[in-house]
Amino acid sequence: MNSEPSWDLYRTFLAVLREQSLSGAARSLGLTQPTVSRHIDALESLVGYDLFIRSQRGLSPTEAAEDLRPYAETLAATTAALVRAASSHGKEVRGPVRLSVSEVVGVEIVPAILADLRARHPDLVIELVLSDAVDDLIRRDADIAVRMVEPTQEALLARRVGTIELGLHAHRSYIERRGVPASLADFRGHDLIGFDRETPAIRAMLKQMRFITRDHFALRADSNLAQFAAIKAGFGIGVCQVQLARREPDLVRVLPEEVSLGLPTYVVMHEDLKSSPRCRVVFDALAAGLAAHIRAV
Repeated sequence: MNSEPSWDLYRTFLAVLREQSLSGAARSLGLTQPTVSRHIDALESLVGYDLFIRSQRGLSPTEAAEDLRPYAETLAATTAALVRAASSHGKEVRGPVRLSVSEVVGVEIVPAILADLRARHPDLVIELVLSDAVDDLIRRDADIAVRMVEPTQEALLARRVGTIELGLHAHRSYIERRGVPASLADFRGHDLIGFDRETPAIRAMLKQMRFITRDHFALRADSNLAQFAAIKAGFGIGVCQVQLARREPDLVRVLPEEVSLGLPTYVVMHEDLKSSPRCRVVFDALAAGLAAHIRAV
């Protein structure tokens, strides 16, 4: 390349990759379709090869475009982090805070905390990412995260808010139909709900239930939210948060003396954001709200 492409060209390139059409990219960026087309033509001219294959069905990325995708995504994430950091030094609580939480916590626990927070700070904007993956706060994939593993990076500010208890549960209709297992050994005669793909966290949990393997599950799902829904629907016996199960009058805990698992829970953010008023209030509200949820009987 004889000159360096502007960041705008990469931004447009990523939008076309995601939308797979010029019109869709134009809508997502707030640009006109001819402008998006000119950006792609300019980028292709600068790099010296085609990035998309045009057809009546839209634009398909070439192999070269897919090779550039992770770099364009990194640029987009860095730009978003730069904007958030640049706007974080005022004294007012306003603007966006990107929050990463697990599916179950994000659907069942955090919304009430955020609703109260928004009522107190109406200029605050929350970008909520539901993911069971551990987002990298060092790279600023998120401003704040709720994690069920202890952070190891030194540049992070972490507060442990307690331990979320997990236990085996089933719907009352399932218990009436199939009975309560008398011991862990009886589980093999029941419909169990569990994971599809094993992760380090799951391997650690299975140390307390060595008799259970993936082959024993009648329903396999990597989404904890899907597992919780299946338990509430009466499909079978599965693991869920004890505090959430207590909200459901028809859920029955199974063998609590034999199976009680703990998830240490942390609220984490990059230490550079501790002086940001908006990040600080979100961090403190999450820590207080989650601690209260864990303590509730």
